[in-house]
Amino acid sequence: MLKLIQRDQPLTESYPPDLSRAEYEAGVVDPHCGARPLTRACGSQLLATILQHSECGTMVFDLDSTLLDNGPRNALIMREYGERAGLPILTNAHARHWQDWDARRAMANIGLSADQIAKHHDDYDNFWGERFFSSEYCAHDELTPGASAFVTRALDGGARVVYLTGRPENMREGTLACFARLGVPLPQGPRIELTMKPLADSSDDDFKRDCAQALGEREKIVAAFDNEPQHINTYHALLPQTACVHLFTDHSMRSIALADGIASIRNFL
Repeated sequence: MLKLIQRDQPLTESYPPDLSRAEYEAGVVDPHCGARPLTRACGSQLLATILQHSECGTMVFDLDSTLLDNGPRNALIMREYGERAGLPILTNAHARHWQDWDARRAMANIGLSADQIAKHHDDYDNFWGERFFSSEYCAHDELTPGASAFVTRALDGGARVVYLTGRPENMREGTLACFARLGVPLPQGPRIELTMKPLADSSDDDFKRDCAQALGEREKIVAAFDNEPQHINTYHALLPQTACVHLFTDHSMRSIALADGIASIRNFL
């Protein structure tokens, strides 16, 4: 099991936490990045260790598939498409039908035939693209289990919190509405910051790299959480004294191996 660090122990070479004795869920591996999720007990211990160091600096959180579950957003869009396309079966879409970002797999899980999927996928993809990255639809997201409570505990412990997301600025209103509905601490003053991309069509990879580098140059980053292997790998490389944690949820399915030394957790419980 992970060795807990006592609260009164200063940040030294023992932080980030040593994963050499970590325990993992048996037989579970992400096929794209090779990530293996920690057991529930081991993940909880890792989160407790990070919270013990809240007062030491800043925690950085991604939003989509990290603090927030956008499965309900996908399901809503699929239901609306089903109504428009005259496919009643798709109006039964639910977040549980999404295992990853592959709409074809979700359609199959809902019950659409292979021929119907081939016929409708491209049209649906365009329909989805016009809605998914919008303020209106992101307001329907739900919490990753434990996310709001964990952020609140980090703040109570003295941390500064930065929500660092690839969402563009045009999604700010819906993001804040979602935060308010779900009880996620809202950006206010210097202690809670929401950093979004200024341009919708700019690279998430470049944006997060540049932001992480700038943050690391001016403050101590205690922990960073992200579901995208590329992004958490970047944090791990740029911020060697930071506990970098991968969310074992879903991601863009690029074949990018998760770097050694990065833990994966399913949620914030």
